[in-house]
Order: sequence, then C-alpha cells, then structure tokens
Amino acid sequence: MEYLELLAPARNADIGIAAIDCGADAVYMAGEEFGARKDAGNTMADVARVCEHAHRFGARVFLTVNTIIYDNELDRVHRLMLDAQEAGVDAFIVQDLALTGWDDIKVPLHASTQCAIRDSAKALFYKSLGFSRLVLERESSLEDIRKIKEASGCELEYFVHGALCVCYSGQCYLSERIAGRSANRGACIQACRSLYDLVDSDGKILQRNKALLSLKDYRLISRLGDLAEVGVVSFKIEGRLKNASYVKNVVREYSEALDELIRLHPDKYARASFGHSSGGFTPASDKTFNRGYSELWLDGKRGQWSSMNAPKSMGEYIGIVSKVRKLDRSTIEISIKAASQNLVLNNGDGFAFSGKKGVIGFRGDVCEDFSIRCKATAEGIAPRTRLFRNINAAFEKELERNMPKREIGVELEVNISGSFKIDIKARSEDGREILSSFNCDSDSAENRERQEALIREQLSKRAGHYIFRLSSLNVSSAGGKLPLLSVSILNSMRRLVASDIDALRCRSIPLARGEKDAGVMLPERELSYKYNIANEKARAIYLSRGAEKVSPAYELSHVRDAELMRTKYCIRYELGMCPVHQAAGPCKDLFLVNNGRRLALHFDCKACEMTVVEDN
Repeated sequence: MEYLELLAPARNADIGIAAIDCGADAVYMAGEEFGARKDAGNTMADVARVCEHAHRFGARVFLTVNTIIYDNELDRVHRLMLDAQEAGVDAFIVQDLALTGWDDIKVPLHASTQCAIRDSAKALFYKSLGFSRLVLERESSLEDIRKIKEASGCELEYFVHGALCVCYSGQCYLSERIAGRSANRGACIQACRSLYDLVDSDGKILQRNKALLSLKDYRLISRLGDLAEVGVVSFKIEGRLKNASYVKNVVREYSEALDELIRLHPDKYARASFGHSSGGFTPASDKTFNRGYSELWLDGKRGQWSSMNAPKSMGEYIGIVSKVRKLDRSTIEISIKAASQNLVLNNGDGFAFSGKKGVIGFRGDVCEDFSIRCKATAEGIAPRTRLFRNINAAFEKELERNMPKREIGVELEVNISGSFKIDIKARSEDGREILSSFNCDSDSAENRERQEALIREQLSKRAGHYIFRLSSLNVSSAGGKLPLLSVSILNSMRRLVASDIDALRCRSIPLARGEKDAGVMLPERELSYKYNIANEKARAIYLSRGAEKVSPAYELSHVRDAELMRTKYCIRYELGMCPVHQAAGPCKDLFLVNNGRRLALHFDCKACEMTVVEDN
C-alpha cells in the first residue's frame, strides 16, 4: 500500500489548522527565522499549536529551515531545530548541508526544492547524506521522476499547484544582484514579475513593458494519478505567502481529487492521515489567485508557459466588455457580454483586465445582472476588453463562514449486562481501541424498542472531532431489559468515550528515515557556502568561515558565465522565434532592459535552456 500525502502551505498557525481541517495530510511552515519566505515566520508556540491539531488526525507538520546559513548562525539554527523537535514537528525541510551533522536532530530531513534535484546522480548524493525525502524540481518530467525514484528509492515530494519560479529552484541570483536581497535567504524581490523591454543587438525594441520572465501558475490536479504512478507520494501546494481563503480552497479541491484517485485504486493507495472532511464550501481554484495555469515540462514538451501580459492574478474569465458609459466625474458603468449566462456578480467583486501598463484591477461597487458600476479608475478599459474576476466577494464569504468539519470515524460495540453495566468498546479508523464502562443505577425501560432506538441515535453522533457509528448493541441483562437512559446521560457517555480515545495519540503513518553513507567522498578542497550554492555540482557538507561578511547568494567567480539564472523557460520559443522547435530564422542577440539595467539572454539549445546574464 502506498500512502499519499497532500502537503499544504501555512503562513501562520490559523492557516495551518484550516488546511488540516480542509483535508491536508501535512502542512509546511517556518519558525521565527531561516525559512525561505522571510514574511512567513511563526513563534514556536504557534508551531506547537499546529502540531497538536495535526496530530489529532495523524497528520504531519514540516518545519522549513531552507535558507543558506551563515557560519555565525549555526548555533541559533541548531537551537531552533531542537525547540521545534520538542514542539512536535515531524520533519525538517532544509537546503544547507551544514544542518545534516547534528546527531540530536532525530526527526527526518527532507531535501528542499532549493537543492535543485533533477537527476538520479543528484538524488543519490542527497540520499547518501541521510535525506529520506527529496523535493524535486518543478521542471522534472514524469520520466525524470520515474528514473529518480528507481535509482534512489527515496520518498518523492513534488509541487502540483501554485506559483512557478522561472529559474531552477535555489539557483537564482537575480534578486541579490539587483537589490542585494538573496532568494536563498528568503528575501527575493520577485524580479521575474517585473516589466522589461526586449531589445535586440541593433537596439530594436521587440517587446515593450512586458513581464517577460513571468510564468503562469502550476496546476496538476488532473495529473495526480500519473505522478503517483511514477513514484510521487507527497503532492505539494505552493503558497506560504498566500492568504487563508486561497489555502482552504486549493487544499479542499486537491483533497477531493486525491480521494477520488484512491477510490479508483483502493488496493494500491491510501491517504497518509486519518479523518474525512465533510460539508462546508464547494472548492473552485479558478476563483482564487492565479495567473492562468500551466503543466510546465511534466510531459517533456514545451508549451505556452508565460504570463508576460498578466504577471498578477487575473482570476476567472467572465466575459467581454460590450459598453463603457460615464455616469459622472468619478463613476463609470461597464456592461459585459457574459461568458456564461449563469454568471452572478456581487457588490464588492474585484475585476482585472490587461492594459497598456500591465494588469489593471478595480473594485465593483454596485454589480447588477451583467453591469458593473465602479470608480473611474479602470484606466484603458474599452469595448472588446476581456474581463476577469479575481475577487469573488460571495465566494470569499463562503470560504470564511462555511468551513468543512474533519472527523475520524469510530465504530462502537455496546454490551449491556446484568445490573445494567454498560461496556462501550470503541475502535477508531486509525486503530486506537478503548473500553469505557458505566454502571447505571436506573429503572428498566418500559418500551424496549423506543429505548434501543434512543441509544442508537444518541451514540451514533458526533463528539469533538469524532463521528461515532454504533455497529452492534448486545443485551444480556435479565429478560433482555434495557436501562432507562435519558438523552443527557447518553450524550455524556458519548463525550466520555471521545475523551478516552483522545487520551491515546492518533496513530500516524511512519515517515521514511534516511541513513548516511559513511563512504561518501567529499570534494578535496574546502568549500565555502558561496561555491555550495553557485555551482550545483559542488553541494557538499561545509563550514562557511567568515560568510557573514559576504553576500550569501552570489559570487561571479563561481557562476558559469556569470549566470544570474538558468531556466527551462525560453523567451524565443514563447515569441515564436525558436530555431529548433519553430524553424525560425537566425536571431540577433537579445537583451532584457529595465530601468537602465541590461540583462543578456543566452540560449543553450542543446539542453533546451535559457540563461540570464548581466550584460557588461
């Protein structure tokens, strides 16, 4: 049996708990520092709170310690990991190999996506260092994943939804070079979402003011079965900076899809935690933040991956503007030809369209039928404009008010013996068993059928995060009589049974544990942290002496051709200029220009990759 895990992001404790309630088998979050999203830190008390809630369902909590670490920070990182281990975290997601050397860290280590693992050799290297799970590059194809699984045998984690970095993970130095803010220290400025001009070597502007490095979002909800087939066991949702409504919505949608996959293959797959989420809102990922969707390189084929015209969230397409009418100096009315007659607009909805200055957003103050009244700030909107809704006010309220409830099923066997002793044997779906006994000083019920129905009804209800099912009721008392029990007494019994089950920790599916290979050969010369992150072939255990005095993410002498990023994405292909796939003619040298800075584009057609290099 292969246990499949839906892994959700948690910016904070409340979002982490909501993700578990919506069906996540695990969440990943940061402590107070050293997470690769600087604005998504959490106190250890909050980490412990998420662990407590997750462990009620056998779900897991992974702490991200996935920045490059300075030498003078090692003691602080070590202390944080020990505190997190004490708080109950189930694994650490790490990038820096200095964190593999502490024997008192007992929970498994997972190699972060920043480790840039995209082939079997790299996977075997990380396995030899004791990593039990590998978080693969998003650019990995199904065939790449299959080969890595066959070669390493490690647990494999793979992103299935959310924002895409244009660069191979952990290998981007553009933010650090432009603004001194390192992506490998959690401070990326997202330069890939900035607007650029595309200029050739003759100075001709081919594209003006476009987000030429911005990719669409990832969405693999229809490919979970393919991923499981090649060895992925953890399906990861990106978004540790996303809000609660985004996480709830996407987690619920993917949880339902994973349940359906397991329903189709009950002898092959099972969920990696317990309990089922029911009720609540109906998920729809198109209604929350997205830049359009892509499956990237999953099938080893190129496609249109760019969101250069819409680097921000566009949301769901709702129709074409048919008329724009000015009502007064500050208000306009927009009429639309709806893409669906079932479209319902709400006051407060947010809308977006692609204008000359990029994505333009505005709020609909009064929405009625297919008409929108708003402030006259929607500059450039005109008839024939394609209109999107990126905030659905009614749906956002539904996400907030109508949460699903996650409950663990419990089978009850009730035995009533002489003197009205009641033994309730309970067995939860995760395998916990308890026996709760009650002595009832009670008269006999005059109407046995009515009393039996009452017992069945009251004991087959919810208590806390359990839903009870009474599977058998056996009576061996004199004459088969039942005690006369009130609703309040039966409810009290049910709550006490739930309390007895809670006294036993929910069983959890064990995570794989790695083993170090003592025979691993390290590079002969001493490596600094700079070489470790700049040259992907040289990642090794190291001590970064004096690293706090130098930028953590960039050193030209160690970067091939002064690369600021290397990517599977290709601007020439996106614009129909590829000489390999599109039989385009010779192309002049190309450059990205932004605010006076020129970045040269190089094309490695043999590897089908593009590099971005600072133009000197």
